[in-house]
Amino acid sequence: MRIKSNIATSEEGFIFNPGTGDSFSTNSTGSEIIMLLKKGKSLEDIFEHISGKYDVDDLILERDLEDFSSLLKDYGILE
Repeated sequence: MRIKSNIATSEEGFIFNPGTGDSFSTNSTGSEIIMLLKKGKSLEDIFEHISGKYDVDDLILERDLEDFSSLLKDYGILE
C-alpha cells in the first residue's frame, strides 16, 4: 500500500490530490503515518512503529490504522 505518486503531502499533515483538487488535513499521528506510507512501509511496519512510540492499546491502534487506511483509499490517496 503506497501513496499515489501525484499526491502532495507536507510534514504538517496537509494532503493535496491534484487529480481531484481535493485537500485534506491530518493530525500529527496521521501525518506520521502518511510519511511512513510514502517510504513504502506496510501497515504492519507502521503498527509496530506507532505501538513502540506511543502508549496505545493494540486493538485500538489496529482498528484506527484500518479506518485511516480505508479513508485514504476512499479519497483516492492510496494506489
